[in-house]
Amino acid sequence: MSPFLNYRQKALIGLLQAFGGHLANTDFQKYLFLFTKEYEKEPSFEFVPYKFGGFSFQSYADKRRLIEVGALADSNDWQLNDDFLSKNVIELKDFHECYQKYCNLKGSKLIQDVYRRYPYYAIKSEIAPKHMSLDEMQAIQREQPCSSSPCFFTIGYEGSSFEGYLNRLIKNNVKTLVDVRRNPLSRKYGFSKKTLSDAVNKLGINYVHMPELGIASERRQELNCQADYDRLFDSYEKDELRKNADAIERLFEVFAKDKRIAITCFEAHVCMCHRGRVAKAITALPGWKYDVCHI
Repeated sequence: MSPFLNYRQKALIGLLQAFGGHLANTDFQKYLFLFTKEYEKEPSFEFVPYKFGGFSFQSYADKRRLIEVGALADSNDWQLNDDFLSKNVIELKDFHECYQKYCNLKGSKLIQDVYRRYPYYAIKSEIAPKHMSLDEMQAIQREQPCSSSPCFFTIGYEGSSFEGYLNRLIKNNVKTLVDVRRNPLSRKYGFSKKTLSDAVNKLGINYVHMPELGIASERRQELNCQADYDRLFDSYEKDELRKNADAIERLFEVFAKDKRIAITCFEAHVCMCHRGRVAKAITALPGWKYDVCHI
């Protein structure tokens, strides 16, 4: 296989080749979902509940790359280019096993099979009522996150896939994501402002950017130990947060309106991220009586 393709992109090509080289979008997502769940120890892709069931945003980012290099046709569905395949080789054993098991399931039957066995991924499906019985719909409904009490969350994306991050928001029933990065850009797929805001909006979660609560990137240099982080955040708390008391008030207004919001930045551990000090500032407001949870 050409060296410019990563393991995820190879998985897309191998699976599509096993299923004949041409699949409709919904069928391909279902087969990819089943392949990652049942044939891979380390899943190539993760999925979130979406309007047609389990969906991988990452797979579509990889699809765009595969179209660029000529592996896939530039079409709405998934279609391999024969010329690309004639010059590349891929091991197909696991993909063929998946094909043998599921090739007779297509369309409605495929949707029903996946929704019955993995009901969480159908909780946002717009087509579930058309395909599922009343009892099956009730099983899907039971997977809906039901926590509704006010809670202030913080979340970082370091070490997380895009879908893993989104599932944390969904499972905690977060209503609004507040980005507290000064510059919401990331070399990691999914976490730059436009992609992140578009994705969470599609999942029914609001997106708000509050750059005034961020820390300038040049101040984050030479952070080698916890003491370095603590000194930075002490300075941030004393200077930026004190000067931006109005931003904390606006953040509280968002919380008061939506009840379950999450502030987000990069670092996985809150002790190494300024969002911990933002949480500290909001809990210091008069009358604060709400839970704070780091997810």
